[in-house]
Amino acid sequence: MRCPFCAAQDTRVLDSRLTNEGDQVRRRRECTACKERFTTFEAAELSLPRVVKRDGSRQPFDEKKLRSGMLKALEKRPVSGDDIEMALNRIKKALMSSGDREITAQQLGEKVMHELSHLDHVAYVRFASVYRSFQDVSEFTDMIKHLQEK
Repeated sequence: MRCPFCAAQDTRVLDSRLTNEGDQVRRRRECTACKERFTTFEAAELSLPRVVKRDGSRQPFDEKKLRSGMLKALEKRPVSGDDIEMALNRIKKALMSSGDREITAQQLGEKVMHELSHLDHVAYVRFASVYRSFQDVSEFTDMIKHLQEK
């Protein structure tokens, strides 16, 4: 690892710890040349599947879009940022562990709805109403009845 301060090639690891639910390794390092200390994070680089849209087009998985959609549904709801990040991480882990090269937008939407149903019922209904293109009030009432039965 190159030192960010003096660009020397030789650094040594002082301490290593698992972080982010064991998905990353945090390493505290020291440069042997200038004696400066710095922290690095190491994580496995896994590829996420491409998303097949309803019109048949394919797009690379975009975490920003996923986060944006969930945050819109959770707007002004009492859900912590940590809970949202953990839900996002669970979705990404499920996608990576599936080993699939492609996932349909519908499958991805179902994963989001599953996570939202555990986080906040109002956000779940908000997301479902847009995702499933509710046309009238009866579809909302059916969704709410289904939630109340759980």
